Amino acid sequence: MTIVTPDTSLIGVSNSKQPAPESREMEIPTDPEGIQKYLEVITKPVGYRLLVRPYSGPKKTKGGILLTDNASETIQMTTVVGLVVAMGNLCYKDKEKFPDGPWCKEGQFVIYGRYAGSRFKTKYGEHRILNDDEIIATIEKPEDILHLY
Repeated sequence: MTIVTPDTSLIGVSNSKQPAPESREMEIPTDPEGIQKYLEVITKPVGYRLLVRPYSGPKKTKGGILLTDNASETIQMTTVVGLVVAMGNLCYKDKEKFPDGPWCKEGQFVIYGRYAGSRFKTKYGEHRILNDDEIIATIEKPEDILHLY
């Protein structure tokens, strides 16, 4: 019997004793100047589209285990909860489709379909562009929604 070992360069495993690389993503700023820079860097949705930042949750489990960047990225990719960062100029303007007005607003957490929208990454992490009618619900506390992997 022959045991085949994978090429470690292909699967991202290193046998060296070097520490793991730091995350390449930057935290989203909370100070006014940092927020302004963040809004300048990210794309601006056009038309009836929304820019949503998927909720990634805490970086540490209840038991105190720190999550790796890969685990956090998986959670962020598979989540159905996100923060509305920006809205296009035609969002919720169709009175026939939205007779009661907008379903959500900037700064609000929303729930959307797992495969909805177009995903892309910036130096601040993953974002999605969704159509205004792809919002399923709004939520006050995103941590109340459990992740399904």
